[in-house]
Amino acid sequence: MSALPTDPTTRTYSGLTDAYGFFNARLFAGRLPPCLITMQRKSKAYGYFAGRRFTTPDHTEVTDEIALNPRHFAERSTEETLATLVREMVHLQQQHFGTPSRPGYHNRQWAGMMRAVGLIPTATGEPGGKQTGQQVGHCIEPSGRFALACAELIEELGFSVPYVELRDAAERAARERKAASKTRHTCPSCAANAWAKPGTQLTCGVCDRPMTVLRR
Repeated sequence: MSALPTDPTTRTYSGLTDAYGFFNARLFAGRLPPCLITMQRKSKAYGYFAGRRFTTPDHTEVTDEIALNPRHFAERSTEETLATLVREMVHLQQQHFGTPSRPGYHNRQWAGMMRAVGLIPTATGEPGGKQTGQQVGHCIEPSGRFALACAELIEELGFSVPYVELRDAAERAARERKAASKTRHTCPSCAANAWAKPGTQLTCGVCDRPMTVLRR
């Protein structure tokens, strides 16, 4: 890891750049090209990948974007945040060395690339869920490649998310009330979605299977 900067912007983005380089070396054999890492508040997403999103003013260089959503840094562990970074790195890997599907769809090649780095695709947020489709989350393989590399990055090299959002009590309470009133439930077979309060037991009318809450 590079020396710790004191400027908040430099400290945040240099840390993410170092993490990208670390995982590129450990999990992707250093094959991934550099990309622009940003922080974006995009709906409820933890992050996203956008291929060929930016170019220089003279159009001599084009780069991809990996975005992380800082609204979720406080509520998630460092390992979970870094898992999102690596998930988007898998999308970048497929963009450059594979065959991506239509926007938003996760195909079998992507699922295989995820498993290869120690992240398990799942439409339910739990092991055993459907691994392909439009809405697919992931879980971390215990003692898998990502888990081991991430532990090294955090415990031995001292990586941490330097800043998390500070929200006042009123905003937090409003967000909790909103979350309590509307949670997405997903069928593990056909990936159909329905919205209800947390804890509601829903059954897919097509597959006759219990629906589960997706955690990405």
